[in-house]
Amino acid sequence: MPIGSSIRKPIVRSYDYRRPDAGCPGAHDDVEDRTMTEQSTYSDTATFRGADFRRADLSGARFRDCNLASVRIASSWVDDLRITGFDGSVGTVHVDDVDVSAYVREELDRRHPERVVVRAARSADELRAAWAELERLWDGTVERAGRLPEAVLHERVDDEWSFVETVRHLVFAVDTWVGRMILGEPAPNDPIGLPPTDMAPAATEALGLDPAAHPTAADALAVHAARRARFREVLGGLRDEKLDTPRSAVLEPPDGVEERTLRECVTTLLREHSEHRRFAVRDLAVLEARDGGVGPG
Repeated sequence: MPIGSSIRKPIVRSYDYRRPDAGCPGAHDDVEDRTMTEQSTYSDTATFRGADFRRADLSGARFRDCNLASVRIASSWVDDLRITGFDGSVGTVHVDDVDVSAYVREELDRRHPERVVVRAARSADELRAAWAELERLWDGTVERAGRLPEAVLHERVDDEWSFVETVRHLVFAVDTWVGRMILGEPAPNDPIGLPPTDMAPAATEALGLDPAAHPTAADALAVHAARRARFREVLGGLRDEKLDTPRSAVLEPPDGVEERTLRECVTTLLREHSEHRRFAVRDLAVLEARDGGVGPG
């Protein structure tokens, strides 16, 4: 049976789909509708590829790790439509025939100028300088997070990774791009590392990661601090003439060997720390506002 085919057929109702408050499923549904909504999770499916939705209520739907290339939305209610993880550098987004990709990229660069530093870094010295700037910013962010209670650092905002989960992912990133790719270590991963959400469980297990890991903030930060120091040491030995030499490793079992240049490995890790800090400070601001506020960092 195809994946997703066992999910119950949606109940068709007559309502004004353009108005969230005009009888759309949600506010005054019967029990049957609420049960359907709670159980409607579609994963690992191509069921909706090329689908045509008309007069359909998709309000509140969430798409994660999905291929939405060439999706078209027309004459639809999009109040509070949000896209995260798009930084204007990959692909394009058009709103009423206006390409907003460059605007998004430029606005994020204005808010987070370290992005420009990372993107412009080419030489070994520039790459070292970019990491030094990111370390300075991360020091402030860690200090800022430390003023929040432990439990809050494990909370997710809008179902995005918590602060601790973000730090754990960066541990995974360093283990991948420094340990596995640059240094060629066969088993570099700390068990607390958190892989991307689309990594298959079999690959997670093969890499020696512990899906049940729940380290304290202090423990996660201590491992990340050690990984930061390791990356700093690797950067200290970079030479311009070596930046385009290839490195190869199996990044996600059981996939085959992948190849990247030394420069690509380094810039990927710089971007990981830049972009995930951007997400972290965004969510810290929400948590601070809710819990009384502790100020930016």
